[in-house]
Amino acid sequence: MQTLIQSPTDPGFVQNPYPFYARTRAAGPLVFWQDYALPMATTHAAVNALLRDRRFGREPIAPRPVPPHLAPFYAVEAHSMLELEPPRHTRLRALVLRAFTSRRIQSLAPEIDRLARDLAQALPRGELDLLDAFCRPIPVIIIARLLGVPEAMAPDLLRWSNAMVQMYQARRSRDEEVAASAAAEEFADFLRGHVARRRTEPRDDLITALIAAEEAGDKLTTEELITTCILLLNAGHEATVHSLGNGIKLCLDTGARPGPDAAPLVEEILRYDPPLHLFTRTAYEDVTIAGHRFARGDEVGLLLASAGRDDAVYPDGDRFVPDRRDGPANLAFGAGLHFCVGAALARLELQVALRVLFDTHPGLRLAAPPSYANIYHFHGLDRLMVAT
Repeated sequence: MQTLIQSPTDPGFVQNPYPFYARTRAAGPLVFWQDYALPMATTHAAVNALLRDRRFGREPIAPRPVPPHLAPFYAVEAHSMLELEPPRHTRLRALVLRAFTSRRIQSLAPEIDRLARDLAQALPRGELDLLDAFCRPIPVIIIARLLGVPEAMAPDLLRWSNAMVQMYQARRSRDEEVAASAAAEEFADFLRGHVARRRTEPRDDLITALIAAEEAGDKLTTEELITTCILLLNAGHEATVHSLGNGIKLCLDTGARPGPDAAPLVEEILRYDPPLHLFTRTAYEDVTIAGHRFARGDEVGLLLASAGRDDAVYPDGDRFVPDRRDGPANLAFGAGLHFCVGAALARLELQVALRVLFDTHPGLRLAAPPSYANIYHFHGLDRLMVAT
């Protein structure tokens, strides 16, 4: 297994990590990324296999020490199905999937269309940052409506979400950790009060559905319910904002435009420039993969974005092909047991929002070169200046 060195905060890497990923794939299905001190899966086959391999999982073998200033953050994380394995993961995921049925998600299409159209039509003439004016509001408002959280809370939801996801970045500081912990505490306190109100004032929303499931004997605790709502909002919002910004940038760079069926374009955006580039797994037993022996408790990184550019499965993988229909399903939302529960909603939001934006503003153009934010393991723009 070859060792490679690449700072994830290097400005060149932040703006274009794909040449490094090409180097990793050329070095083999597993490489040792020295900056992370971890083996990394690099190819589509290796990443896909590890995502589905039940000898690896998200939940750590042994509890990790938590510094006092991060206790509120990890008190929330302790109940996150993203970080759990069966049987707790199974129960939580099953409850959430009762609300995330394909029929319910598809029924949101007219609502997403109206919201996207209202935002697109309200864009002022001249230059503006499309991330703030269009990309950020859509997913946070839709997920707030789905959960049953007042839309007036959107600024607070965004503030809490933005602070909490700093914990997953390679460059986080002590101040960012403190802010993330404070946000987690505020978010949980708000939801605790909101859940209490929904117990006496049920509505047709996800929080009410989760309360009903709890009371039916599924033993979903209030803390699990709160964490699940935070996860759905944070994960659903961050990934969709980055994907939408990256997708609009690609369309403006290449001249691609969504047709009546925007699904192929969205899948190509997710393959070519996904919102999450690195995810980790822990070995639950001694196992040998690609000639490397993992001991129980060892971690491995999965380079999702490298898998998306793998020429072995995507011909000419470094080329953006808006109507691409070759190659396997992309891994932007994972695979296997932890496949993103909100993937169908995110795809629908992207398809509708892209189509509405370019229908409403066919002459939309870049007003300044876009740049990516230093937020690895995420990959998204810090702003998207356009002219309407």
